[in-house]
Amino acid sequence: MQQAPRSRRAPPTPSGPSPPSTRAIRDRELLVHIRRVHERNFGVYAKKIRAQLRRVGVRFARCIVERLVREERLRGIRRKKGSQNALPDDGPSTRLYLVERDFTEKVANQLRVADITCSRAFAGWICAALVIDLFSRRAVGWQLSKSLRTALALYALEMGPWSREYAGRDVFGLSHDSDEGVHHVATRYTQRLAEAGAVASVGSTGDSYGYALAEVFDSLLKAELVRNCGPWRSIDELEIATAEYIDWFIHRWLHGEIGMIPPVELEDTYLHYQAVPATADAALASL
Repeated sequence: MQQAPRSRRAPPTPSGPSPPSTRAIRDRELLVHIRRVHERNFGVYAKKIRAQLRRVGVRFARCIVERLVREERLRGIRRKKGSQNALPDDGPSTRLYLVERDFTEKVANQLRVADITCSRAFAGWICAALVIDLFSRRAVGWQLSKSLRTALALYALEMGPWSREYAGRDVFGLSHDSDEGVHHVATRYTQRLAEAGAVASVGSTGDSYGYALAEVFDSLLKAELVRNCGPWRSIDELEIATAEYIDWFIHRWLHGEIGMIPPVELEDTYLHYQAVPATADAALASL
C-alpha cells in the first residue's frame, strides 16, 4: 500500500531581536531634545521642558513629554524659604509705600523693587544686591560683595539706570521700592535715587509678602545657581557665574507669571506696540 507523501514544514526563521516599534523610535528622538533642553538651562527645567520644546518647534503631547521626563528622572530645583538679611533702620521713615503688594504693573520702566540676599560659600558669606523691574521681572541691576555695606546696594542701583539709558529707554519718574534696611535708606542711596529722577518707596523690613517678587528672584538665584552649580571657592568665581545666570534668566528663562516667555521678550513686545496703546494691551493680554 502506497503511503501519502509527508507535508514539508516551513524552514525555521532565524531568531533575533524584533525591530523597534514606532513609539520607541519616537521616544528616542524626543529624548534627545529633552536632554538638550535640560542641560542647556542649568539643569533646572522639568515642568517647563514642554514649553521650551514648543518654542523651538518640537511639538508633542503633554503626557508623552511628562512620561519621558519621569523615566529619565529629570527634576526641577526646589526652592527653600528665604531668611531676613536686611538690617532694619532705627530712624523714622518719611517715604511712602507705593507698591501695596500689587505686582501687576502694566507699564515698563515705571516700578522696580530692590532686595539683598546672602549665601554661604567656601570663602564665607556672599551677599547679592538685586534690582528688578516689576513689569517684566527683569533683573536690571545686581552686585555681589562679602559684606553688607551701602556700596553693595548702591552699585546695583547704579547698574539699573545705566542699563536702561544705554538701551535708549526713559527712566525718569519711575518708582523704586525697597525695605527699610539701612542700605536702602542711607543718604548716598537716596541721593542717587533723586539724581536719577526716581520716587522712593519703602515698606516694612522682612515683609516677604510685600516683596514677594524680589523674594522669588532671590530664591531662584540661590536654588538654581548657588546650590545647584556650587560649591563656590571665591566671590570672583560666583560673580562670573551670576553674570551668566542673569543673562540666561532675562533672555531665555520662561517666566510663568508673564506668559511663559523670557523677560526681554515681554519688554520687546511692549515697546513694539507702545505707539498704539490699545494694540499693546491686546498683545500683552494674549501672551
